[in-house]
Amino acid sequence: MISEQIQTVSELTQSIRGVLEVSFPFVTVAGEISNLRCPYSGHLYFTLKDETAQIKAVLFKPQQRYLACTPTDGMEVVCRGRVSLYEARGEYQLIVDVLATKGAGALQLAFDLLKRKLADEGLFAGERKRPLPLLPERIALITSPSGAAVHDFLAMAEKRYAAIPVEIFPVRVQGTGAMEDIIEAIALCNERGKNDVIVLCRGGGSLEDLWTFNEERVARAIANSHIPVVSAIGHEIDFTIADLVADFRAPTPTAAAEAVVPSRDQLYARLHNLSTRLTRTIMDRLAISRRTIEAHKKILGDPTSLLDQFRLKTDHALASLQFAFSSTIHQRQLALTRLSHILTSHTPEQRLEYQRQRIHELRRRLAQAMSRQQERKQAAFARNAGLLHAISPLAVLGRGYSIVQQKNGDVIRSYAEVHLGRNISITLAQGGIDCEVKKIWPK
Repeated sequence: MISEQIQTVSELTQSIRGVLEVSFPFVTVAGEISNLRCPYSGHLYFTLKDETAQIKAVLFKPQQRYLACTPTDGMEVVCRGRVSLYEARGEYQLIVDVLATKGAGALQLAFDLLKRKLADEGLFAGERKRPLPLLPERIALITSPSGAAVHDFLAMAEKRYAAIPVEIFPVRVQGTGAMEDIIEAIALCNERGKNDVIVLCRGGGSLEDLWTFNEERVARAIANSHIPVVSAIGHEIDFTIADLVADFRAPTPTAAAEAVVPSRDQLYARLHNLSTRLTRTIMDRLAISRRTIEAHKKILGDPTSLLDQFRLKTDHALASLQFAFSSTIHQRQLALTRLSHILTSHTPEQRLEYQRQRIHELRRRLAQAMSRQQERKQAAFARNAGLLHAISPLAVLGRGYSIVQQKNGDVIRSYAEVHLGRNISITLAQGGIDCEVKKIWPK
């Protein structure tokens, strides 16, 4: 007799779950959402189906922060996740990590996956981003030498402070080999150590055109750079993984030049003003010291024997005072230079520009949300109108039925409610008829 091992239901279910999770560690599934529900826990439970099959799915609350739109019933989506088994019910289900609308395509799904992965690793955290130098001695510009971006950056840098050298590292910014070029250029800048800041820029384009800057290797090269990195990829509405990892994100190459290169005229004007005020203060203090000395001379009179000694002491004191003033002036000049750099990097124009960009983005998102809400309301209204028409009494009359009423308007439902010779009215789909009861028979 063959002895067969007897398993409990739990043991068998756990074995099946292990097989599913090992055989399907990560899958990408497209389908339509149905039976969507969100209980108090905040997790989203739904069914993913197509024309012939369906599968249970769950999107846990922590993963919902990466959603580009709110899931709804009937939405066509692409899900990336793991197949597992819910042991309590013996149902297999899809544990969703990333959910995107079906029209977003494979590139958008890959973008969302990498974005979530790097965010979990802390590469987007604000505390790891380094401040830009106030007055860089040399700037490394990694870009295509033939694109418009390099000309925009150089034109603005020349306008603001032409004395700061910009070293261009020519690379391909899209297509085959672009990723390797950019990684090598970042590594070369760090090895040489001659640049204070790296600017990575290119012009605008589609998601496919900008995909080089969404590659994981490029993102990690930026994160591993010992030199602060400024990203200026595309236009204001374009966002890449490189923008999120970089120490500073500029919406355009021109804005990158404004952020990295200080304004020469503003620096000189501020320094001149501070220098004038410092000189005036020192001269006032010297005048006070001279008046004090003159007052002391009057008090002491003119002792001939002590005059030479006091003269020597005065000369030594004046030399010490001048040395102290010179040292103070130098220290104040250094402090004023640092303060000037700090103030320049926090100009109201830059803050206003940032707020304008943020308001523009919020207005765009609000318009999109209003449009989607209006479309959903119009669709719901059309469905409700169709249902109301289907149950309308006029629709019933249109199918050949009629309404029989007493002269007082009461609806007749039974033969027992009328008598021979009684006048009644019949309402049809078109018009009506007044009749006299000639015959009555039971059902």
